[in-house]
Amino acid sequence: MIQPRQDADAPAISIQGVTKRFREKTAVDNLDLTVPRGSLCGFLGPNGAGKTTTIRMVMSIFPPDSGRISVLGRPTAIESKDLIGYLPEERGVYRKMKVDAFLTYIGMLKGVDRNILKDRIGEWLERVELPGVEKKRCEELSKGMQQKVQFLATIIHDPELIILDEPFSGLDPVNGRLLRTLINDLHDQGKTIIFSTHVLQQAEQICNRIFLINNGKKLLDGTMDEIREQHNPRTLVIEPSGYQHGDDTSAVENIEGIASVRAVPVSGSTPPHMEATLRDGADHGAVLARVAQAIPLRRVESRRATLEDIFVSLVSTKDSEDSVRASVSAQAAGVEGN
Repeated sequence: MIQPRQDADAPAISIQGVTKRFREKTAVDNLDLTVPRGSLCGFLGPNGAGKTTTIRMVMSIFPPDSGRISVLGRPTAIESKDLIGYLPEERGVYRKMKVDAFLTYIGMLKGVDRNILKDRIGEWLERVELPGVEKKRCEELSKGMQQKVQFLATIIHDPELIILDEPFSGLDPVNGRLLRTLINDLHDQGKTIIFSTHVLQQAEQICNRIFLINNGKKLLDGTMDEIREQHNPRTLVIEPSGYQHGDDTSAVENIEGIASVRAVPVSGSTPPHMEATLRDGADHGAVLARVAQAIPLRRVESRRATLEDIFVSLVSTKDSEDSVRASVSAQAAGVEGN
C-alpha cells in the first residue's frame, strides 16, 4: 500500500547539524538545510563537494555521524519510502527484463496496483518518446534510452518528493531539454524536486531555489531572486562609440582611470566591447556616470550575474578561478562529473 501523505506543514527535507566523515575525510561538515514543500531545488557544488554523500544520508543509505535528518515529516526516508522517487548517480536497470516488466516490478514495489501501472507505463513511455519499447529487453536499448527508462522507474509511483542525482549526465541536448520539460511538469503538479547537477545553465533556467556546497560546507542557500539580490551586478558591458578590436589600449586605459573599475576587452565579441568589473565597495550608479564621462559611448549596461559567475566567485580562490570556470564550462558542454 502507498503510504498516506505526511504532515503538510513539515518541510520536504530538514537537515540539522549533519556531519559525515570517512576516516580522515570530512565529506559533510555541520550542514543545515531546509527544503520547503513544492520547491524545485538545484543542489550544486564542484566534484567532491559532498552532494552525493548528503543525498545518500537523506535517503538513509547510510546514517550521519551526528545531526538530524527528517524527510516528509518523518525521522528517516525509510518511513516515507513509497512517497519518494530517487534516481541515483549510478545508473542501472535490470538488463534482462523487458521494459514493461521492469517498470511494473518497480511500481508494485512502491505499492501501485498492477492494473493502474499498465496504462501509466504506456502513457509515460509516450511522454519520454519511447513508444513501442515495452517488450524490448532493457539491454537492447541505447544508454540514453535506458536512462529515460530509469527516470520512469523513479517517478512511476507518483512520488511526492523526487530526488535526482546528476540527472542530465550523459544526455544529449535533445533529451536534456525533454528531461527539463518533464521536471517542470512534475513541479507544476506540486512535486518537490531536488536535483544535483554541474549543468549550471539548466539549474538557472528551471530552479526556484539553489543550494551550493563546497568541501562539505554550505556556501549558498536561497531562492533565485534572493541570490541575485545578494550578488548585485558587479560587471558593466561597455561598448565605446567607434570601438574596434585592436583599439583596446586607449579605451581600456580611459576606463581603468576610474579607480573603481578593472576593464578587460572581450576578444572576438560582436559588437566589439569590453567588460569592466567593479571593485569591492564601488558605488554602481557613480561608476556608470563616470564611465559615461570618460569616453564616447554607444552602450553601457549592467550585466546580471549568472549562476556560473556566482558559483565561480564562491567556490574558487584567486589563483584557481580560471581553472574552476574552465571546468564548469566543460561540464556544461557535456563532460560528465562525479
